[in-house]
Amino acid sequence: MKTLSHSRRMLGESCVPIAIAGRRRIGLGRLWVGVLCLFFVAALANPALCEEHPSPPTLAIGALAPDFCLPGIDDQTHCLKDYAQSKVFVAVFTCNHCPTAQLYESRIKQLAADYHDRGVALVAIEPNSPKAVLLGEMGYTDVGDSLEDMKIRAAYRHFNFPYLYDGETQNVSRAYGPTATPHVFVFDAARKLRYEGRVDNNPRESLVTAQDARNAIDAVLAGRPVPVAKTPSVGCSTKWLYKADMQKAEMNEIEAQPVDVTPAGVDDLKSLRKNSTDKLLLVNFWATWCAPCVDEFPKLETMYRMYGHRAFDLVTVSINYPDEKPAVLAALRKQHATSRNLIFGSTDIYSLIGAFGGEWNGAVPYTILISPNGEAIYQHQGTVDPLELKRTIIANIADDGYSGHQAYWKTPSEK
Repeated sequence: MKTLSHSRRMLGESCVPIAIAGRRRIGLGRLWVGVLCLFFVAALANPALCEEHPSPPTLAIGALAPDFCLPGIDDQTHCLKDYAQSKVFVAVFTCNHCPTAQLYESRIKQLAADYHDRGVALVAIEPNSPKAVLLGEMGYTDVGDSLEDMKIRAAYRHFNFPYLYDGETQNVSRAYGPTATPHVFVFDAARKLRYEGRVDNNPRESLVTAQDARNAIDAVLAGRPVPVAKTPSVGCSTKWLYKADMQKAEMNEIEAQPVDVTPAGVDDLKSLRKNSTDKLLLVNFWATWCAPCVDEFPKLETMYRMYGHRAFDLVTVSINYPDEKPAVLAALRKQHATSRNLIFGSTDIYSLIGAFGGEWNGAVPYTILISPNGEAIYQHQGTVDPLELKRTIIANIADDGYSGHQAYWKTPSEK
């Protein structure tokens, strides 16, 4: 992806991060450069930062499966011993936020289904600490990597395998050493590691020519040597706890960004509704005296921080009178609203309401998502459902950096 999380441009486990070029807008570009520079300076000032937090080694071929007992999305504790009767044990380290992991979800489900009756137990383990995932790394997801978020994703995509959480301590993940999500480990009946690496050889399913995980499972079931025992695993880097410092740096940069509000007239609102830009546009009408507006405002700003580096923009429009601008600006600064912010530029509020278009009756909050060609994709009077809105946003952003991702969100999941 175009943030830190995509493997092709990710930080990986290096302590000196790579500067990401080509940001869509100056504000977000400066924010990300600032976050990276803070971490870069910290690494230069304290080389021990890298030494104190080395990436754990990946489990060696032939090693015994490290024991575990982890909470699952079913609110039960799952332990390695629970699968003692299985001929083959497969642990897939994956997560919610990573676009690569998302594109592999259906293939992991198919693996679990195809081998369920052949004595193969497959479990997925989420290794990431939610404290170490940056908002800018969540530009392709509806939820984060917490246990509660895992329950939401599993229900939405009808997971047919145990999904276990290790983000609290990461003790199990450190014992296995997944480098990226997804990362597969295949063990034989004696629980010796026979294969580790990718699911197959291409995140784009149509381009797959080698079914590495399947080949390994078939070989172990047949008592044959695994043809290829180790492969690289492409995906998002594991978010180890020590990366939480970057999350703090990200928030510091967000809070340091300037916040302003601009008066909007009839022509401005007509232009806003037409959306002649090449970006998906979310417009939210609100007021300082509207409690539901103020309550949902942080959720909208979070969406902007998640998706704003892509072809997405947020504009907030306060329907307060012009002389109430100081109060509006104070409220925006309290929310660190670095999006584009407008306020009604006239006391003739009904002319301004009419200028925006017929869908809106003037009540707030009112939220509308507009495509680059001016189509209203989503509109809602009242407080939005953040999960529904996020899914609508990512289903309608063009595949600007990760082909196939839009289709993932537009295609309903099969049970």
